[in-house]
Amino acid sequence: MRGIQHHLTDLEARGIRVAAISVDPPEASRNLRAKRGYTYTFLSDPDAAVITHYDLLHPKAGPSEQDVARPAEFLLDPDGTVRWVNLTESYWIRATPNNCSRRPTPCTS
Repeated sequence: MRGIQHHLTDLEARGIRVAAISVDPPEASRNLRAKRGYTYTFLSDPDAAVITHYDLLHPKAGPSEQDVARPAEFLLDPDGTVRWVNLTESYWIRATPNNCSRRPTPCTS
């Protein structure tokens, strides 16, 4: 997330609009944004509806056995078509800004 923030201007110049989504309540996301200085959009999905739609729910994987989202990055075009996906099983492994800023190619399911 820090890498995304560090390269946010470049990503936006390439037409990439960044948003983070988590099961955290809005207040927790606001606190994280303020604490870390993130300026991109954070979305709250406390019922995990969107997270479940994209098959990203990791039940009881949080520190207090709460449900959390699997680490993932998606690039969607203006029509909402998924153009690039990065999924991992480890919270610590994330796509780099360079991965996200490459010209996306269509994903197939």
